[in-house]
Amino acid sequence: MASNQLVILAIAAFLLPTIAMATDYVVGDDSGWTTNFDYKGWAKGKVFHVGDKLVFKYPVGKHNVFKVNQTAFTDCIIPPANEALTTGNDEIVLAGTGGKWYICGFATHCATGGQKLAISVVESAPEPAPSSAVRGIIFAGYEVLVAAIIAVVAVAV
Repeated sequence: MASNQLVILAIAAFLLPTIAMATDYVVGDDSGWTTNFDYKGWAKGKVFHVGDKLVFKYPVGKHNVFKVNQTAFTDCIIPPANEALTTGNDEIVLAGTGGKWYICGFATHCATGGQKLAISVVESAPEPAPSSAVRGIIFAGYEVLVAAIIAVVAVAV
């Protein structure tokens, strides 16, 4: 029983950095989700990974968010209203790789206001090299923890 718990703990410790490395992107940064904003320019240069999160911030009742396919994105085809995200602080975790498309379904916000976002999502990022002394200490401590857990598991089995 104890060895099963240690194996689960070791697996969790191995996966934790991948989860912790996810990035939250506020779509449009300080401008948020709005009309007449260059979302193509905003996304340019960003690398979106599986596990990252998009956060759409906007005034409730003024905008919404629809996840759509490429055709609906290109032609600004609005899905049924019950598919809209409408909280004004909508969070979408990027769960798979490939193209992802989002539009606003209010009036002509997509078609004439340019309120649409297309991104490409890639596999989860590998563990980055430490970029500062503090980050290096944190990762070194993590590596020691994982090594200790693996050693305990090996002894228990």
